[in-house]
Amino acid sequence: MTTEATARTLLGLGSATLGESGGEPLPPRIRAVWGGARLAAPAFPVRCTPGDNLAVHVAVTLAPAGSALVVDVGDVAERGYWGEVLTTAAEARGLAGLVIDGGVRDTAALEAHGFPVFAATVALRGASKVAAGTAGIGTDVAGVRVEAGDWVVGDADGVVVVAAGSLGDVIGRAEARAEKEEGLFGALRRSATTVELLGLDPGPVQGPAARGLAP
Repeated sequence: MTTEATARTLLGLGSATLGESGGEPLPPRIRAVWGGARLAAPAFPVRCTPGDNLAVHVAVTLAPAGSALVVDVGDVAERGYWGEVLTTAAEARGLAGLVIDGGVRDTAALEAHGFPVFAATVALRGASKVAAGTAGIGTDVAGVRVEAGDWVVGDADGVVVVAAGSLGDVIGRAEARAEKEEGLFGALRRSATTVELLGLDPGPVQGPAARGLAP
């Protein structure tokens, strides 16, 4: 499967289904910074010294076209590690997007560019550009291990990391899950209930309708 076909498949499955099928979800604090942002791309991991984004600037020059920067900034999240300047530079290099466990700014401009960014917060204060970091070397991002070439998928539900070595297995399980859910949707439209279809025990729930499952 080509990179483009893999990206389409992962986007079609979505982060929630992938996260239930062997992908590793990032914490829910990492969200799209503009509505409708979607991303599926090979990861290029970055680690910054807290409060400094020199490693991000270097990563933009090193990351392969089509990849997404996946960045950990340590314990100083409230800085604008990324904005319109870096977005413009990243677009010129053919990068696909950004996932960062830290702050970004210029969010209206990021949306105008259509550049997918998933971040932990929005922050005005800038970062220094002098301290050591790593770019393209595997690192932990928000507690999840990310290696170069793993896949990162982001949408309205959140962000998930799919290890390169398990990509095929995760896609297979996710497709099976999606097919099963399609069957559930059809049954529900024919008046089945989730309690029946999922084999749930309504007994612990107290109320006049719970045991008889009345509408």
